[in-house]
Amino acid sequence: MQFEDDDVRQCPVEAVMSGSVSMVMKSSVEEDEGGWGLGIPEKMRSNANWVDITQDFKGACKELKLGELLHDKLFGLFEAMSAIEMMDPKMDAGMIGNQVNRKVLNFEQAVKDEAIRVKDLSLPELIGIVDTCFCCLITWLEGHSLAQTVFTCLYVHNPELIQDPALKAFALGILKVCDIAREKVNKAAVFEEEDFQAMTYGFKMANNVTDLRVTGMLKDVEDELQRKVKSTRSRQGEQRDPEVELDHQQCLALFSRIKFTRLLLTALISFTKKETSAVSEAQKLMSQAADLLPAIHSTIQYGIQSQNDTTKGDHPIMMGFEPLVNQRLLPPTFPRYAKIIKREEMVNYFSKLIERIKTVCEVINTTNLHSILDFFCEFSEQSPCVLSRSLLQTTFLIDNKKVFGTHLMQDMIKDALRYFVSPPVLSPKCSLYNNHQAKDYIDSFVTHCSRPFCSLIQIHGHNRARQRDKLGHILEEFATLQDEAEKVDAALHGLLMKLEPQRQHLACLGTWVLYHNLRIMIQYLLSGFELELYSMHEYYYIYWYLSEFLYAWLMSTLSRADSSQMAEERILEEQQQKGRSSKKSKKKKKARPLGKEITMSQAYQNMCAGMYKTMIALDMDGKVRKPLFELDSEQVRYEHRFAPFNSVVTPPPVHYIQFKEMSDLKKYSPPPRSADLYMAASKHFQQAKLILENVASPDAEVNRILKVAKPNIVVMKLLAGGHKKETKALPEFDFSAHKYFPVVKII
Repeated sequence: MQFEDDDVRQCPVEAVMSGSVSMVMKSSVEEDEGGWGLGIPEKMRSNANWVDITQDFKGACKELKLGELLHDKLFGLFEAMSAIEMMDPKMDAGMIGNQVNRKVLNFEQAVKDEAIRVKDLSLPELIGIVDTCFCCLITWLEGHSLAQTVFTCLYVHNPELIQDPALKAFALGILKVCDIAREKVNKAAVFEEEDFQAMTYGFKMANNVTDLRVTGMLKDVEDELQRKVKSTRSRQGEQRDPEVELDHQQCLALFSRIKFTRLLLTALISFTKKETSAVSEAQKLMSQAADLLPAIHSTIQYGIQSQNDTTKGDHPIMMGFEPLVNQRLLPPTFPRYAKIIKREEMVNYFSKLIERIKTVCEVINTTNLHSILDFFCEFSEQSPCVLSRSLLQTTFLIDNKKVFGTHLMQDMIKDALRYFVSPPVLSPKCSLYNNHQAKDYIDSFVTHCSRPFCSLIQIHGHNRARQRDKLGHILEEFATLQDEAEKVDAALHGLLMKLEPQRQHLACLGTWVLYHNLRIMIQYLLSGFELELYSMHEYYYIYWYLSEFLYAWLMSTLSRADSSQMAEERILEEQQQKGRSSKKSKKKKKARPLGKEITMSQAYQNMCAGMYKTMIALDMDGKVRKPLFELDSEQVRYEHRFAPFNSVVTPPPVHYIQFKEMSDLKKYSPPPRSADLYMAASKHFQQAKLILENVASPDAEVNRILKVAKPNIVVMKLLAGGHKKETKALPEFDFSAHKYFPVVKII
């Protein structure tokens, strides 16, 4: 690090003595000679005994070879990697402000210098400011800081100074939207640093004005604009003045935007209420907001357009906006450039956000825990934004820790048990139902279930990459729960044998916990395909673990639960036949509750088996690129992929040596050739297709799997017949139709 010869660097004697200059990196003499002159404040000159160390420092630098590092034990390579070189624009966020020629003004200075106006704004100016504010709001929701997005709008720094009623109401409205969104996201706690930045940098979020007052102000402005819209509307047979028509369109444009802001704010306020009726209200408001989007989209051109910031090329520069106004508030870190989205994309984003919020509102119509879990899984698959994920979490479990604010989590778990496995202890017709000891056992177990299940639902609120990591950790909690379930089952079975010898209570609660355990494990492995974590050479053992092991366990678990339900139903029927009527028993003979899930699991198992055999056959034909293992091996990678399963006792993890023994083709006589495996894979895909084509009312997932199974049947048959066997080109795996199962393409 070299200084100019005339640049005198001084520091207090105490600082030199303490060895505070702890790291120096030698660089070439010609490099970076300028820009180090720093004036020392007068106050510091007078208060310290300063000594010139420039020559000593330069002399020490000359002793280092090019690229050498000097460090003490308190400042090693780790600290060097996270250190920031102050005053380097590439590393110090505070330096960006020095790169522009214009004077950066805050709100009060800009008003004083008449750089911006607070009254008598034209309609195009208002439309332009509102649209740019919307773009900043969206950029904030996508993970950037408030200081670099919403608060680059000077008007929201102090809305009290604004005299224009429309702009004042809008500025307060945007602040309230930000405040409620921030509160919801913080409360749900399903965000990571890459998702959301909650810091307000000391700005007031309009807390001195009530929500009701702000919505009232927006409504007043809206009504005033509506009167203008009506007064400038064209009348039948009247010759239209182009200026009046333009005025009408601009009034309509601003009216749509103000009304949209009010509806968005009111919907978010509805989510802060504890009653479920407020959620239905929010859904109606979102539908009304969606109706305004076409009008907003078609009038974007009426707003004043921004000139792009010359420093970075994308930040809007227009009246009321200063991208560098908060530069000094940012922490001393590497500059993170906030690219504000374009106005054309704004409407599209709002449209998707509204659809997501409307979907969130539908969660209150789901009644049992399994449906709620499925709802959260399906919602998460869309990779929703942090705000909609947070709203879903806070709607599900409200402040009073009740589901939707009305149901106890323990009651939801009991209902889920009745639905899935019909344990005798929860049947009113069973002698255990009113047994105090049995009640204590089941109540204690259900209470212990509450936390892991709430955590599982919360995990589905995180972004997809973080979910996978957290699913691996929660398996430990479910393993403990599995152990407890088996003990409670045994205790209840012992009690039941004494009271009703013809009934049994074996593996009821255990089956239910095992089912959830398996679901988590399957989701953990499948999400690796979605996140593109696996290399092609790893596919075969992932698909093997799924088809031969996890789905096999899941099928037997579902079958056991189904049998348990049927046994319980038979006992109830017998008891009813002893009584007066058997009408109720006829009602029970409808479709099996777990029928659809058993069918889907069979289809998934066949798809995984087909992919496993495909990968083995491709490997035999030399069409799978394998890495040259130097520092690791296939065993190391295998164990890394399945490491989270080591905490689970049931099902027991399959270790690498077991896997190699179980999947060894040499145990067959004669060992299958690649053509045999291609045919076997084709049969698996065919089987999956047959199963899914018999599903009564196919949903989107069924259709997605069929889109993969059908072409794969054909490709496997071609490969079995020796198609392109000699070609050295590697196959392609196209995951566009389905996230977990690719269409195999031979080039």
